Amino acid sequence: MTQATVGWHIELEFEEDTQRTRAAALVRLGDGTEVRAHGYASRHPSDTEQPRVGEEIAGARALNELAMKLLTKAHDEIDEASGRASYPLTP
Repeated sequence: MTQATVGWHIELEFEEDTQRTRAAALVRLGDGTEVRAHGYASRHPSDTEQPRVGEEIAGARALNELAMKLLTKAHDEIDEASGRASYPLTP
């Protein structure tokens, strides 16, 4: 059996203002398919400004959404190929 090494590159971009952070995640799969997701974080007015924390929260939320979309995509492909319903893990 021959093994192949496959890699994905995930891009995260952030837009920030003093109260909110928005993260956009993008992964390009080996077949050229792109999957996109978004995450958001809001700073409470009494919290100190910590842009990195907002990026971490918004980024984690975007990556979580990305993971769920990839699981759904994989299960849809399994269902199509097998003709039966697969059962994705739920968070």
